[in-house]
Amino acid sequence: MANKRLKAIASHTVLIAASLLFIAPFAWMLSTSLKHESRIFAKPGEPPQWIPTTDLLDEQGRPLVTYQGKTGVKVGRQEGGRYLVEVDGRRVEANEEEFESQQRLGLHWQNYVEAFQIINFPRNLKNTLFVCFSVVIGTLLSCSLVAYSFSRIEWPGRDFCFILVLATMMIPYQVMLIPLFVLYKNLGWTGSFKPLIIPAFLGTPFYIFLLRQFFMGIPQDLSAAARIDGCSEFGIYARIILPLSKPALATTALFTFLFEWGDFLNPLVFLQDDRHHTLALALQQFQSQHESLWGPLMAMSTVITLPIILLFFLTQKTFIQGITLTGLKG
Repeated sequence: MANKRLKAIASHTVLIAASLLFIAPFAWMLSTSLKHESRIFAKPGEPPQWIPTTDLLDEQGRPLVTYQGKTGVKVGRQEGGRYLVEVDGRRVEANEEEFESQQRLGLHWQNYVEAFQIINFPRNLKNTLFVCFSVVIGTLLSCSLVAYSFSRIEWPGRDFCFILVLATMMIPYQVMLIPLFVLYKNLGWTGSFKPLIIPAFLGTPFYIFLLRQFFMGIPQDLSAAARIDGCSEFGIYARIILPLSKPALATTALFTFLFEWGDFLNPLVFLQDDRHHTLALALQQFQSQHESLWGPLMAMSTVITLPIILLFFLTQKTFIQGITLTGLKG
């Protein structure tokens, strides 16, 4: 009994340590998004600061600073990037490294305000959701139909065609990228959402395989009984197979949504107008244009990451059920 308890304690200790290791990057990003800009990078000889701090303000709500050993207030910023600091009743121009912002423990929400001022978040979010939901719908329709054909209908050459579909998974996407771009350009699709959405309605090999394995685990007697009652093949697919395959369909939808939400390569290659940019592409442009604004950059990264984390936790049970039940029969 004691040995089992010790083993349980040891295993839980290892798992907790591993979870903390994986959580650390996200925790650091979240902490950085709530820090004052002057506290993001540790000074020489000082440890990294995990607990966020924000500006210490005077009675008028102005940030307090220390300039040449004296306490002053930061009153503004010029177009050239230099700050206006008021010390002993006089205003002086100073670079950021010439004074030190006085800090107190607290959350520096100004990073989020600046991030939303720089990025057109509503427009980028609308574009991302439009692409994600369109691709999810196209993937579920096309892959479930093809998977039904491969798993529930007998036809000559079925297994050979299925092997060909799986073989396409071995071709790296980067190899096909240039031919696809030429094809979409000749079709006049580049610069629009069509190259991102329409291919989803033509099937994805991995999700075809995933759904086929699940469909093969459903007893054939259900289909046979439906055929005896006069149900068509499409009726069996829509009324019997799909309702019984909710875990697999939910897993496919979740996988697809997560990939499209964070997809950067395809929008970068096929989208040309800023009005069509997704969140991933907008975040990259933010980093390239404002590379020194680490606080707002981490704030926007947190905003983009949190929905994915919440979505996974809300659908975790269905997701795990779909994965574990897939492939019971092959």
